[in-house]
Amino acid sequence: MSQKITAAITAIGGYVPEYRLTNAELEKIVDTNDEWIRTRTGISERRILKGEGKATSDLCVPAVLELCKKRNLDPMEIDCMIVATVTPDMFFPATANIVCDKVGAKKAWGFDMSAACSGFLYALTTGAMYIESGRFKKVVVVGSDKMSAIVDYTDRTTCIIFGDGAGAVLLEPNTEGYGVLDSILKSDGSGRSHLHMKAGGSWHPASNETVANKEHFIYQEGQAVFKFAVKGMADVSAELMERNNLKSEDIAWLVPHQANKRIIDATANRMGLSHDKVMINIQRYGNTTAATIPLCLWDWESQLKKGDNLVLAAFGGGFTWGATLVKWGY
Repeated sequence: MSQKITAAITAIGGYVPEYRLTNAELEKIVDTNDEWIRTRTGISERRILKGEGKATSDLCVPAVLELCKKRNLDPMEIDCMIVATVTPDMFFPATANIVCDKVGAKKAWGFDMSAACSGFLYALTTGAMYIESGRFKKVVVVGSDKMSAIVDYTDRTTCIIFGDGAGAVLLEPNTEGYGVLDSILKSDGSGRSHLHMKAGGSWHPASNETVANKEHFIYQEGQAVFKFAVKGMADVSAELMERNNLKSEDIAWLVPHQANKRIIDATANRMGLSHDKVMINIQRYGNTTAATIPLCLWDWESQLKKGDNLVLAAFGGGFTWGATLVKWGY
């Protein structure tokens, strides 16, 4: 009887740009204030990628290189690269291809995955399947977004929320039961009316009109999305625990997508978790979309213990949502 192969996370890397966009600075740009932002979202500052010609791949590269350094991994050993993003460098080629080129992963193939804020979970589950099948030994999964590229800095409802960043994990085969153990992933395309970027695709190709109408920016109906997100993220996390016979005391950490402090609190409450078991860095980075979950793992890496049960949970545009159970492997 051959042992079951699971995909263990064996290294993690992260990167956030140096420039800090504080609430005080936003007060000068739009009609808002620090207290209003903090009480409703929990955000104090977010990181913005500045500089001519800088793109999402430039966020991914340092995260992937850090991961390689930590694991003493030559980029030539990477089999596959999956980049979760809604802000690709270009429509094509895939940002994953560009990242492979920039880090020297010449033997890797790869692709981008578009699932908005749930992108990292979708990509992690996909990457894990390649490991579980026995086909690949080293899969890098990156969550990265340069949200500043699609945010309208005259729209006070969205510009306060988003930031730029990247987080990456290395998946390798494991036969001791560590790694990605279960995922429940969901989507509902009818939610698209509440959260989307209208133009730039084949439905509304770029034109003078789409640019003038600001249709290349994030459009979000905050209240509707908030209601769906609270229910979706909490329900799926509870379902994942139930399916795996886990009680709140069995969970070491909830690693939630950093969209809004109130959504995170609702999910933790539903899972019966005290706040000291919840990873929160939204105050420093804002919502970095596909990067939030791996950036949490990156920030908390030193506190993770081998055997810890982690529940990763997200909700994003699409609508997409899901929860993934990970047993920490180092």
